[in-house]
Amino acid sequence: MAAAGWYHRDISQVVAEELLAKAGRDGSFLVRDSESVKGAYALCLLFQRHVYTYRILADDEGLLSVQTIQGIQAKCFRTLSDLIGAYQHPNNGLVTPLLHPVHWARPDEDSDGEDARGWGLPGPCPGAPISSRTHIPQQLHQRLQEQVHSSPASDFMGFMAEYLTHHVQLDLEALCHGHPQLRHLSTALATACRALHSEIDFTLAGLETLARVFDPPVSPRSPAREQGFLNSDPDLELLLNKISTVNHLLSSLEKKVLKSLQEMVTRHNLALPSVAVAPPPAARPLAVQSFEVKVGKSQRAALTVDVESGTVTITKRGTGSSEEVIPQDKILQLIKYQSVQNKVRLVCARENQKSLSRDFVFPSARKREAFCQLLQLMRIQHSNLDEPELISVYVGTWNMGSTPPPRSLASWLTSRGLGRTQDETMACIPHDIYVIGTQENSLGDREWVEFLCASLKTLMAIDFRVVALQCLWSIKIVVLVKPEHQRRISHVHTSSVKTGIANTLGNKGAVGVSFLFNGTSFGFVNCHLASGSEKTHRRNQNYSDILHSLALGDKRLGGFDLTLRFTHLFWFGDLNYRLDMDVQDILTHVVKKEFQALLAVDQLNLEREKNKVFLRFSEGDISFPPTYRYERGTRDTYVWQKSKPTGMRINVPSWCDRILWKSHPETHVVCNSYGCTDDIVTSDHSPVFATFEVGVTSQFVPKEAPGSSPEALACIEWESIEVILKTTSRSKCYIEFHSYCLEEVQRSGENAFQNCDIPGFLKLGWSSKHLPVLHPILPDLEYLGDQHLLLSIKGVESCESYGECCLAVRSAIGSTAQQFETFLFHRGEETGSVRGWMRVRVPRGRCGTRERLYEWISFEEEDAKPEADAPMRPKPPPQRLRSRPRSLPEPATCYTNPAYFIFEGVP
Repeated sequence: MAAAGWYHRDISQVVAEELLAKAGRDGSFLVRDSESVKGAYALCLLFQRHVYTYRILADDEGLLSVQTIQGIQAKCFRTLSDLIGAYQHPNNGLVTPLLHPVHWARPDEDSDGEDARGWGLPGPCPGAPISSRTHIPQQLHQRLQEQVHSSPASDFMGFMAEYLTHHVQLDLEALCHGHPQLRHLSTALATACRALHSEIDFTLAGLETLARVFDPPVSPRSPAREQGFLNSDPDLELLLNKISTVNHLLSSLEKKVLKSLQEMVTRHNLALPSVAVAPPPAARPLAVQSFEVKVGKSQRAALTVDVESGTVTITKRGTGSSEEVIPQDKILQLIKYQSVQNKVRLVCARENQKSLSRDFVFPSARKREAFCQLLQLMRIQHSNLDEPELISVYVGTWNMGSTPPPRSLASWLTSRGLGRTQDETMACIPHDIYVIGTQENSLGDREWVEFLCASLKTLMAIDFRVVALQCLWSIKIVVLVKPEHQRRISHVHTSSVKTGIANTLGNKGAVGVSFLFNGTSFGFVNCHLASGSEKTHRRNQNYSDILHSLALGDKRLGGFDLTLRFTHLFWFGDLNYRLDMDVQDILTHVVKKEFQALLAVDQLNLEREKNKVFLRFSEGDISFPPTYRYERGTRDTYVWQKSKPTGMRINVPSWCDRILWKSHPETHVVCNSYGCTDDIVTSDHSPVFATFEVGVTSQFVPKEAPGSSPEALACIEWESIEVILKTTSRSKCYIEFHSYCLEEVQRSGENAFQNCDIPGFLKLGWSSKHLPVLHPILPDLEYLGDQHLLLSIKGVESCESYGECCLAVRSAIGSTAQQFETFLFHRGEETGSVRGWMRVRVPRGRCGTRERLYEWISFEEEDAKPEADAPMRPKPPPQRLRSRPRSLPEPATCYTNPAYFIFEGVP
């Protein structure tokens, strides 16, 4: 077998079942990589329209065996091919022999050469016969030739070509015999890098000379190393040692020089001239802002917000104008109407302990948002909290078109331009976190970061700190935070994924950053997906590949869908989804600002509606024109024709540049702006921005120290759980429970109920006696209200996940069980639904809690009819208040997918 056709590498369980369903014959099988154990495999076998999955593991000696086959002694095999061959015979413990291999089909290649997955070849079967691998060197050599034109290192490429032609076969054979050292590759690299020796010797000698000037008794060179340098031994290990030495000297030289000079000053009693150190620029105080509003039916007034002093002043216009000053601690609640976007209600405390409510109507929704944000800032500034509960996050994305940026990025970094933009009163109020993603960025990494920091310092008078920079060719992501937040950032991870030609070139792909802000996890992904109106499927595949391969977040959650690993995940970039409409019709709608008609044919929206990509993500309302493809130098004209060697290509105006987000349930995140600039014209894309108000948590400190009194435990109890999986498997399953509030992962028993009467679906059920009682590490209500549970549904035999979900502990706290229902996800796809009843019991002495800063602002669905009396008369509080806007997804009370109603007898 040249390359085992039945080996499908890292396809998902869903894709495996689809391939077997198409095959349709009992005994059809394929092998894929295990998703739960690195280096293991999953054998998927079709029998009587159901898929059975078995895990294949290697022992300490590298021998492979099929696991969890009851009553059959495990047989060990040296290669995967040998194992598959043995199980093609009956009576080996499988439900049926392996009869019909389902072969890997080469996907259609895109017109620009980007095939759908990988190199377009199935991975070589581990342990395949030597004769089956003779084609591999030719394939590798061909790939190298395709890339030579992009590399200036022609001599190096010559050495590599010789290795691929004559020696890679020998390394491949050694690898199959259990020798992973790749001896011939090491020799080729050492030979190719021989010229580096003289360069490093020259640099190293200079560094050592300078080091000896400041540290005469000590020399980092040893006689053995000197001899090696003189002989210029081409051994690769010696080269690495030299590079390590250079690295050590460069990193230690500055400290050595500083220490030596300080000793000289002390020894010779020298006085260094005093240098006046300029203090760091102080953050600009927030100016007093005034808003013209209407009170009641016709009364006009001015609302003046003084953030620094913590007051709101109401000044009525007209004869006998009066002024009323409200301290911030007397403002009990701020209610934003969703039905009337420019209206707000202020609920204030009075001395007689009765609250007073009054409504204000602003000239525009943007002015109302600016007023609300200023009040929120005032609340934060005067809260006296040691750690923040609410932060602002800026996310920007821009395809720079391989040209340098303009001198000023002010409009982009201050969210000004078109769409839902920041009011001018908020333009220079800095955000806590800035996350800036670019594509086709031709600037050097350091140059770009310095340019961003300098731009923000000019605008905000703050030296922002760099949390992370991750680059993949011209795709870059930079995370900057205020200096006071730097200590709150931890567990920073970065990663990148290539999705360009054959998934090996970084012209397309993604870069990501994740970190903890105190106790809240954040993930940010900047991507550049495949271009072309006809490449929707390819873009979907790019998204899936990024989702599967981007290594971010807590490694203990590596088995979970990337979108479930973070409290808040932001995904943005040049997603390249286009509009499915004739270009002239698009231009007509753009001129008339009829964006809804265009959004109805937006490929990203259509794919999201089909649950193909970005499941359960949110996106702000788009009220700005398509950001691509403009004529450079202006924002008045779209250039939709592009000459290519293959002919004229049509690039219709589209919203290629997008910002989406997904957050855990019962968390606070509000999008305050979403738009694009209209004055940055160096690229054919306009920069896009979005700003967010995000609730965060900190390390919880219980009022009672552990051990100070008999510990009362909180508990999470389950009455029942019901799962519906979109699968043709009949496997028994168990549930894993993960959470930071648990000491370790908990596991349920096998499902007690199972129904697979409906083709393509498997219904599972657990009763309370099969579900564990979970005991959080802290029993306090305030602590538990911020916690979440991650559930994973796994097959008993394969230990492979069929789907994962996230549940908020907050929603189940109480004396009675609460019903929950949500989607199951796996590798970006919806794989089912889960619902049940859970209860969180909190000890009586641990039920204390407090209002969070972001709970101070509520939302009202419908505007109550105003009273006929004077506007100063107290009003009852609104009946329908919410702590989050209507735009966020609501918890479901029934099945998520209409297809699941078949289990309820609904046609």
